[in-house]
Amino acid sequence: MVEMRARFKVLLTATAVSVPMVVPMPASAESPGTSYVVPGLEKPVSMTVDTWGVPHIAASSTGDLFQAQGFSAARDRLFQMDTWRRSGLGELSAVLGESYVEQDRASRLFLYRGDMDKEWASYGPGAKEAATRFAAGVNAYVDWLEKNPDSMPEEFRKLGYEPARWKPQDLVRIRTHSLVSNLSKEVTRAKLMCLGGPDASRYLSKLEPKHRPEVPDGLDLCSLPDDVLDTYNLATATVTFAGGRMAREPEPVRALREAASGSNAWAVSPERTSTGRPILAGDPHRVNYSVPANRYITHLSAPGLNIIGAGEPWNPGVSMGHNGNVSFALTNLAADQSDLYVYDLKPGDPTKYRYRGAWVSMKTVEEDIPVAGAGARRSSLSFTRHGPVIKVDQEKNKAYAVRTVWTQPGTSAYLSSLDFQKAGNFDEFSASMRRWRAPGSNLLYADEKGNIGWVPGALSPRRAGKGYDGLLPVPGDGRHEWTGFDDSDDFPSALNPEAGFIASANEYNFPDGYEAPGFEWAERYRKDRIDEVLSGQSGTSVEDTTDLQNDVKSGAATEVLPYLKGLESSDPTTREALDLLRGYDGVAGKDSAGAVLFETWITNALYPAWARAMLPEEAARYLTRSGTIPDFRVVTDSFARPEEWFGEGGALARDKLILDTLPKAYDEVSGFLGTDPGRWSWGAAHIHVFQHPLGGPNVGPVPMDGTSHTVRLSTYIPSIFPRIQIVGPTFKMALDVGSWDNSRAINAPGQSGDERSPHYDDLAEKWGAGEYFPLLYSESAIEENAETEITLDPA
Repeated sequence: MVEMRARFKVLLTATAVSVPMVVPMPASAESPGTSYVVPGLEKPVSMTVDTWGVPHIAASSTGDLFQAQGFSAARDRLFQMDTWRRSGLGELSAVLGESYVEQDRASRLFLYRGDMDKEWASYGPGAKEAATRFAAGVNAYVDWLEKNPDSMPEEFRKLGYEPARWKPQDLVRIRTHSLVSNLSKEVTRAKLMCLGGPDASRYLSKLEPKHRPEVPDGLDLCSLPDDVLDTYNLATATVTFAGGRMAREPEPVRALREAASGSNAWAVSPERTSTGRPILAGDPHRVNYSVPANRYITHLSAPGLNIIGAGEPWNPGVSMGHNGNVSFALTNLAADQSDLYVYDLKPGDPTKYRYRGAWVSMKTVEEDIPVAGAGARRSSLSFTRHGPVIKVDQEKNKAYAVRTVWTQPGTSAYLSSLDFQKAGNFDEFSASMRRWRAPGSNLLYADEKGNIGWVPGALSPRRAGKGYDGLLPVPGDGRHEWTGFDDSDDFPSALNPEAGFIASANEYNFPDGYEAPGFEWAERYRKDRIDEVLSGQSGTSVEDTTDLQNDVKSGAATEVLPYLKGLESSDPTTREALDLLRGYDGVAGKDSAGAVLFETWITNALYPAWARAMLPEEAARYLTRSGTIPDFRVVTDSFARPEEWFGEGGALARDKLILDTLPKAYDEVSGFLGTDPGRWSWGAAHIHVFQHPLGGPNVGPVPMDGTSHTVRLSTYIPSIFPRIQIVGPTFKMALDVGSWDNSRAINAPGQSGDERSPHYDDLAEKWGAGEYFPLLYSESAIEENAETEITLDPA
């Protein structure tokens, strides 16, 4: 265990600051009968925390309810929430010092700076009040901590500052935690095409619908600086710590953040379930290596509203769950909501850029960034008509800006879910989805009446200009513009499909006749496996549903392994590898030796060699650089059509590639797990560690199953051993629609971010084993499983 911890320590970007340890009673471990005084409440609010750390909150009005939710979330997640707020607003330096000024400046570039009345209206009636009362609840808990300092979360003690108080607009002005798709892919594609020629894009990813990128007029593919996205990456990075100073987010983690986020969700109609009631399932996938993770389960009840589910802890309401009538789950929709613009600057005046034949002045905002122990630092933030300027190259008279939907009202991530939480049927739900703007999402639906459905939502830019398809950066001289937006009204939807189920796993899912909002969709392996299992079941149960969420049959293995059947080799290591993989069934379980070899082979041996066979050496090195996540469909396509990809004699070239790369993978695994493959296992080579931002206490390691190509997704960093999962589902739910107490959920490592709480890590072992707990909804079930009763009283 000590050796294993040492090996993955390269990813731990924080070290705890040494302070005397104080261990008071944590706020999340109160004895029964605890009460708080919360100024601003109109009437008392009751809160029951169940055995699994889920707060069930009951109030006499929705205003009191959202205030109590803010208070409850802060009790469990205050340091996480405070860090999110400071990072998003660009206020880290005020408490952490001058090494965070650069990150603060980057974050401030992407704040929403538009009309706040339009912003609030975009989320639907009541959104402003919900955010206002939620922020008041957070502040009430901060006020309580000020009077009860022994309950202050340990992180604030270690870092030597106090949590901030919130304003309602803080919840919506921050945009950088939302997903806007392919900005880094634009730069990667441009550089790859520069190094490998105009057709090199095909080796990066499969485009759907089928499409060949065209270089926009005026773009020099080879002109982009290597650091062109540094400011954007810093703005969207997690906050990292190293001995009290900012540390850069590890490159593999940064690359995974955009490339590998996704989700699974599906709905099964009553005709196909064991109970005659619909089932809805959801498990979102995000970068999830931190403790606590980024989802928080809560139950909110007041007259006219009774919802339970998960959302981001800093948002009022929930974005995945049910309201007693309808249920909803989401996956990422590959809507391309961002672009990189390249500008010519006026020689001698870097504040002016060429636009439609004239020199136009950038808008510059001067802001003072407070710095702990050093006063304030004046910072200049520049903006073109398209968005914030992230780099100026005065030597080459070039500037670069990012255009995203974040500048539009209503694009704070997931907050639009406030509008559909009261929906009573599919029509109301679909109407509410018209407000959904960011991130691009597929919403899966099921209701008590037996209906199931799918509604996608996103604010999708319409692009005009020769060669402007969103796949490459574009000149900002006026030839390539957004001319408007599509939204849910322009997208397809489905209600009660003939198949009796509907699923989404981030795949290309727009039928003919609809313009897709992007070209870069996830591989279909997860979706195909979900369809295969559901179509083969006639009486799907909740247990079947959780089994499918934990399914680890690899679609990539299913496609690739048949090519090994007829191959022979005189090399003993190659023969050993062939024998092992021929016996591999493609199920990437923790005990599988075949999974260790297969995954090591395709990521560390086959893919780099395949790239060298397809591309010039420099382009191949760039494509397979550290942190790059391969779209394995391009490899399997080349195997299926070898003459087209490898040239004449392509099948022989493919087979030689396989045989030449197998021994390297076999030797690599032998070097880590020993020379006896009988002692190899995927769980020994593949782990998850929930890493505390200050270095501890971490939770794990937890042995993992699954891969990037399984329903139970696990995207990991292949360049280090053991393989450390970075992206996967920490929250999962399987809802028995109409018999709600039979629903199941998990949220790892635990509901609380307070290291002193019993709910800090109590769900990690269950999660690792693929187990769940009951997601309780009825008063009787909640009372039966109550752990703590809390009362929030008005002042």
